[in-house]
Amino acid sequence: MTTANRQKTRVITNTKLITLSALFAAMTFVLTAFVHIPTLKGYVHIGDAVIFLAASLLPKPYAMASAAIGASLSDALSGYWIWVPATLVIKALTAFAFTSKSQKIICKRNIIVLIPALVLCVVGYGLYSGLVIYGSLGAGFIDAPANAFQSVASAAVYIILSLTIDRSGIKKKLS
Repeated sequence: MTTANRQKTRVITNTKLITLSALFAAMTFVLTAFVHIPTLKGYVHIGDAVIFLAASLLPKPYAMASAAIGASLSDALSGYWIWVPATLVIKALTAFAFTSKSQKIICKRNIIVLIPALVLCVVGYGLYSGLVIYGSLGAGFIDAPANAFQSVASAAVYIILSLTIDRSGIKKKLS
């Protein structure tokens, strides 16, 4: 392959990854901002299912950017500006834990990492709201059950979507 062909292939690959990242960020935004249930301090959504899926399909930097951008935009444009700093960090770290290197989306690592993703969501938002917003750790963890429910619901949607995608062979086509 010539240098020109390699550069052309690299540009196509980068363009495809950026496009997929933007698509996942948009889906995360929509499922977070518009398909949610209000809670005491925010809302519960299934947008994390898209974050998990993106992190299982895209290389880490693209998945992390997609997660952080989609979820943070949802907070910002839904009037929850105060949560944007926490969301940027928590959702990027959530995406970091998954792997896209397996031939299937549903692999041992991606199933196991759903547990730390739940803990990160509950503890991350609890600490942020307790220390930054309310000045009381007790108050920060009032929404812990809602955050846990959000992670469990998103995990269930992720598993269902991933099993369907794995059966269809779409992951191979995206590579």
